[in-house]
Amino acid sequence: MVGKKNQLPPVDNVISDETGEFDQRFILWRRFCSLYNIPVETLPSQLNTKERESWEEMKARRLRSPRK
Repeated sequence: MVGKKNQLPPVDNVISDETGEFDQRFILWRRFCSLYNIPVETLPSQLNTKERESWEEMKARRLRSPRK
C-alpha cells in the first residue's frame, strides 16, 4: 500500500441543510478551482475538456455515492 498513507478517505456526496456552503462538494469545487486557477464562479459545464476530465477525476477520488 505504498502511497495510500497520505490519501484521505472519500467523503459523502450529499448536501445537508446543516452544512450549506461548507458542504464537501462545494469545498472540493473551491479547491479544484484554486489548484487549476479557475474562477470559483465558473460552472462545471463551462470547463474545457481537459479541465472537465480533471474535475471528474477529482470527484471520483474524493466523493463517494450516498448510502442507500
